[in-house]
Amino acid sequence: MGPRTYAAYVLGLLTLINLLNYLDRNVVFAVFEPVKRELHVTDQQLGWLGSAYIIVLSICSIPFGVLSDLKSRRTVIAWSLGCWSVFTAAGGFVRGFGQLMTSRALVGVGEAGYAPASQAIIADYYKGRARAFALGVYSVGTALGGILGIWLGGVIAVKYGWRWAFIVMGVPGLVLTVLAARIREVNQRAPTPVRETMRRWYRAGVRRAVRYVMPVAALSAAGAAAATIMDLSFGLSFEMSMAVFGAFVAAGLVWTVARLVPVAVRRTAEAGDVAASAYEDFIEAATVVLRTPTLIWIFLGGAMVTFAVNGLIAWAATFMDRVHRLSVPDFSARYGTWAVAGGVLGVLVGGRLGDWLQLRWKGGRVAASGAGFILAGPLVVWLLVSGSLRGFAPLLFGIYFFYTWYNGPLAAVIFDVVPAAVRASVTGAFVLFSHLAGDALAPPLVGYLSDTTGSIQTAMMVLPLAGVVGGCVILVALKTVTADMRRVSQ
Repeated sequence: MGPRTYAAYVLGLLTLINLLNYLDRNVVFAVFEPVKRELHVTDQQLGWLGSAYIIVLSICSIPFGVLSDLKSRRTVIAWSLGCWSVFTAAGGFVRGFGQLMTSRALVGVGEAGYAPASQAIIADYYKGRARAFALGVYSVGTALGGILGIWLGGVIAVKYGWRWAFIVMGVPGLVLTVLAARIREVNQRAPTPVRETMRRWYRAGVRRAVRYVMPVAALSAAGAAAATIMDLSFGLSFEMSMAVFGAFVAAGLVWTVARLVPVAVRRTAEAGDVAASAYEDFIEAATVVLRTPTLIWIFLGGAMVTFAVNGLIAWAATFMDRVHRLSVPDFSARYGTWAVAGGVLGVLVGGRLGDWLQLRWKGGRVAASGAGFILAGPLVVWLLVSGSLRGFAPLLFGIYFFYTWYNGPLAAVIFDVVPAAVRASVTGAFVLFSHLAGDALAPPLVGYLSDTTGSIQTAMMVLPLAGVVGGCVILVALKTVTADMRRVSQ
């Protein structure tokens, strides 16, 4: 297989895994209504279901980004895929809200490692003017998975119950872990044969994974138990129960990271790589963002636009059910194709537009990243205030089209202004900030506003406002991106 063919294969495989990534993370939004009825929870609690994995994902993104830069990106991808698939399926076996929260949070542990490692591999295979388009192709998995996760999850939930939606979504990822583990990385050793890979996993992989995951798993379970006991004994509010659980999870994550990073450094050194240099580059990555004006605007704007996107995705199915009396299968049958077409075309057009503009202007990718949200803002407002479904299909197409422009160009901008040695680490920092300050807040905030106002329609109006402001903040980077790109090239 030639270099270009193999690069296309890697891009295709990572795009498929990315699709499964978003299938697994978005399936919960398809089952908000049946979960609310069966587990007797509020809209704010439903919102926390959507944010649980985002918070954990954000906290874990930097250490996994570090491990990707220090050791093996394909290994991080394979273990991440297996982890999130198992915990997605585990959601089908829960017996209460706390257990469901725990399973969704642990999905975030797996998904945290995927984006930094996979995008860094793509950036290594696709350089120059093809990079934004390649990352746009990769983001097709985001658009398709985000929509299909809700679509298929809703169909499965209606036919077989909401628990089966989690189980069915979790299984396919386990099949792809072997292929992910055999990806060839640029400037790294070729992977071992499949038989040898499976033998090593059997002998040492499971024990090693259990040993390193045990702190976060044990403390998460202890946190859930402590929150439950305190709730039964003292009648804690939901927010206080979440705080207790979160403290235990955070302690487990710190413990896990403290054990993992030294091991990664030691093993990299033992293999003869320049681990000390790579680790120093990671320390440098902690200050790269503050020393790079473009990244400051990208991080701030990125948090706002992810708030808008994830909030809309999280509550779209509930909005259609309550306002227009359309179940997820009915909505998907009538409008799902429009949403898929808009999302797929949007990420491809956004990536191609960013690359085309970049050839003529150093701010081309920045412009493509921010403009889509400014153009989509009025369309989202129109969708929310319209009491009729007339013209709904092209309106939905336009929203998904413009809202997905940013995927390829925004990631490419980060890679354009960051040294190659710390790309995964800085991408992990972006994931951490944009999620914690952005889309982790959107589902529970919209849920709280819905509980307070009694109207999901009114509550969701905050989303297009955040998107437009975020798009404008990203465009401020037009003033700085040329100088930052020049600094990296030198």
